[in-house]
Amino acid sequence: MIGRERVIRALRFEHPDRAPRHLWTLPGVPLFRAVELAALRARFPEDIAGPDVQYGRGERARGVPNQVGAYTDEWGCGWEVLQPGVIGEVKHAPLDDWAALAHYRPPYEILDNADFSRVNVSCAQSDQFILAGTTVRPFERMQFIRGTEKLFLDLACGTAELFTLRDMVHEFFMRELALWTRTDVDGISFMDDWGAQNQLLISPQMWRAIFKPLYADYVTLIHSAGKFAFFHSDGHIAAIYPDLIEIGVDALNSQLFCMDIEALGQTYRGKITFWGEIDRQYLLPFGTPEQVKEGVRRVRRALDDGSGGVIAQCEWGNDVSMENVAAVFEAWLE
Repeated sequence: MIGRERVIRALRFEHPDRAPRHLWTLPGVPLFRAVELAALRARFPEDIAGPDVQYGRGERARGVPNQVGAYTDEWGCGWEVLQPGVIGEVKHAPLDDWAALAHYRPPYEILDNADFSRVNVSCAQSDQFILAGTTVRPFERMQFIRGTEKLFLDLACGTAELFTLRDMVHEFFMRELALWTRTDVDGISFMDDWGAQNQLLISPQMWRAIFKPLYADYVTLIHSAGKFAFFHSDGHIAAIYPDLIEIGVDALNSQLFCMDIEALGQTYRGKITFWGEIDRQYLLPFGTPEQVKEGVRRVRRALDDGSGGVIAQCEWGNDVSMENVAAVFEAWLE
């Protein structure tokens, strides 16, 4: 069974021969551990890959990401990096003062000048499931533009400018997704980190009123092109699992070990595909290979009944041993 068929069968609960594999890496792994990365991928070939694409250069972009120092992204957000191989934090928000909103514009040049000419070729040349990674992350992008503390105050106060910014960001992301829907990719992903360690960062009611309609638009657009919708969110997001299922998200990547894995399985197994993951807060960086394998076994007992609905995904952090990542994929083959 080729990777594309394996993933589609998993998404449709049509009994793939095994759980599809998908490895994520933090920037430091390919930068500083390329030999290990190549060896692991040779041993455990992935079933999901990205297309060959190049977004345009942002007019406001300055510096180099993931290296110690400062850089500015295409939206004009100023980042600082203290450790090589990580993305850093935004320290300079372009809309720190709402007075700047009247003249603020999204970086449409990165879409207008994007090179999609190799996307369909890369899809045709691969037997993997081709998943487009996008820049779509409305809540996080609004934090980067406004500043996290101020954005949360805006949410609490219902500041009118908040909704102007939301709609501006949403329009940009809808245009980006529309570009991908005209390609041959199999799936399209978007993201936002919504959870703290044990609850949402805002109330579920506020999330449903302000942000859920955006995600519903994204999924509707993706599905209208016959493609699968993949969504990622860090943290404890159990409160919005039913909402994400309702709007049609096909595959959800979440921090299972922040939540009650067994309860998630009892409630949602067969309704959505669990796109990983394995605990990257404790097990992967600090556990032994056997402890990592037992973590995978726990996930499989709760979520994997053999019909599909699971993807063997994990994230390789800069401080995680190759042996522990290998243990993840070994346990998925047991």
